[in-house]
Amino acid sequence: MDPVISTKELKKVYILGPTRVEALKSITMDIYPNEYVALMGPSGSGKSTLMNLLGCLDTPTSGEYWLNHTNVSTMTDNELAAVRNHEIGFVFQTFNLLPRLSALENVALPLIYGGVSRSKRMDRAKEVLDSVGLGDRVHHKPNELSGGQRQRVAIARALVNNPSILLADEPTGNLDTKTSVEIMGIFEKLHEAGNTIIIVTHEPEISAHAHRIVRLRDGLIETDYKNESIIKADDPAHRYLEQ
Repeated sequence: MDPVISTKELKKVYILGPTRVEALKSITMDIYPNEYVALMGPSGSGKSTLMNLLGCLDTPTSGEYWLNHTNVSTMTDNELAAVRNHEIGFVFQTFNLLPRLSALENVALPLIYGGVSRSKRMDRAKEVLDSVGLGDRVHHKPNELSGGQRQRVAIARALVNNPSILLADEPTGNLDTKTSVEIMGIFEKLHEAGNTIIIVTHEPEISAHAHRIVRLRDGLIETDYKNESIIKADDPAHRYLEQ
């Protein structure tokens, strides 16, 4: 099986006035279809920079990044935007929903850029909202939804284009513990359905849901290992529920 993501000596350097910051020093890794990976590391470890590169939000200073056999390392901003729209589904800590649009309209938004007709956009948006348990909230606006429901809308929006990878940045950071468990349960079901998931987190309780954990430190991969103690959202002994 070929990797969906392959990086080779990926490096990112920022020049801040007279200061040269090596955010990533050399990252070489492969992620395969239907893997569930957590990227971890303390502040300044490089995990956010790596997420931006994997999400085609930024380009590396040097090295290569291959996404589905395509070298995206040297693409222009417009080319990267096209790759993001078709290959990557983003879930952010702050949801990033448009307040004046309904849940249905928020989810359908990425399909506009793909030139999909309105009727097909709405059908597909309804389908993915159903899949995350929000089929009865399609006409609600974000301010009419709970935090957990807003994150479900964000997950549905990330899935609407059938992306190659789902990239989640601290997806439970703004949620209470009970709701966090529910959201991690959705990611589990998406993984079971065949999706490739990468979660960026600093919380051990969240990374424990992933099947593979990659820890970064000082711009390098410190450890990369299979998680032998996977936590399931429906586990009655879940740490969240003990708090």
